[in-house]
Amino acid sequence: MKNVNPFIKIRRDLHLIPELGFQEYKTQAYLLSYIETLSQERIAIRKWRTGLFVKVHGTNPRKTIGYRADIDGLPIVEETGLEFSSTHMDQMHACGHDFHMSIALGVLTYFVQNPIEDDILFIFQPAEEGPGGAEPMLKSDTMQEWKPDVIFALHIAPEYPVGSIALREGLLFANTSELFIDLKGKGGHAAYPHLTNDMVIAACSLVSQLQTIISRNINPLDSAVITIGKIASGTVQNIIAEKARLEGTIRTLSDEAMDHVKHRIDAVVKGIETGFECEAVIDYGAMYHQVYNNEEITRDFIHYIKKNTSVNVIECKEAMTGEDFGYMLKEIPGLMFWLGVDSKYGLHHSKLNPNEDAIKVAIDILSSYITYQGNR
Repeated sequence: MKNVNPFIKIRRDLHLIPELGFQEYKTQAYLLSYIETLSQERIAIRKWRTGLFVKVHGTNPRKTIGYRADIDGLPIVEETGLEFSSTHMDQMHACGHDFHMSIALGVLTYFVQNPIEDDILFIFQPAEEGPGGAEPMLKSDTMQEWKPDVIFALHIAPEYPVGSIALREGLLFANTSELFIDLKGKGGHAAYPHLTNDMVIAACSLVSQLQTIISRNINPLDSAVITIGKIASGTVQNIIAEKARLEGTIRTLSDEAMDHVKHRIDAVVKGIETGFECEAVIDYGAMYHQVYNNEEITRDFIHYIKKNTSVNVIECKEAMTGEDFGYMLKEIPGLMFWLGVDSKYGLHHSKLNPNEDAIKVAIDILSSYITYQGNR
């Protein structure tokens, strides 16, 4: 660890203790313990559930600049082999939120030591991966009192090299919705299928039919995705399954497409109920609003970064990725950008290993741009 950037050290500390949404107790405690080492003269801290609001008072504030970092991990068994691998069984920072937090602490530290005129609100948000922390945090009393006039965030991008960022005006990330479908039929002995309603067969048929929604009900020039990532059914090989549960996700690039996909899912599931003489219950779970970058702010950000830094700015296409930061951008103008971290493995992969050199790149970019924003 000799000569390691302190915020890389922080990232590794946080990587050891990933926690799921609204269970980030150790994470919150770690963040607080670091923030309390800084000068408290211009800092105000408020807890919100397992998250934090940290306000850095400016010298002559006219507005408040917001910066958000998500703090939760994923239910994934880590397979990186790193010395600082997760110490929490079946949990991992496989989406880079350890990076996001360490970068936010780096920027926070910079502005405690280098005050600007405007106030800055740092938002350490829980439960981005689910069930969704941005929307309720946005509605909190503290957010309403300290609500920023503009807000920024980033997300690591394994596919881009260190020293680069990627973003675009307008739509960056898709609308997303969880999807849970429970089927209940009639179980029985494997030797007597005619006396049962087999929910394994019903589930298999349903998965196939759901895919026709994308291929036959969505305009080919539009974009949508239905993915069923998990099916659970049955108890043993010689008993016909009475129940089945499908878990998945829906991604669309427009609100209209999301509404249409859900309408078709409702219709297809009703057909399964009739065809297989079973009961079905649909739960759309948490829905995340699209991430839409304010055009004027994004143009200003791109122009500033190109003119004042050596960072390579890539104007990318929209992605089917989901991010509940979209709820904040729905109410507060701002932007999110991809941070290149050059990893062989992608987001949500058990071997994701981002290049830690990207941490300094991000801290430098954000410190510079927020200074520019906060002194003009």
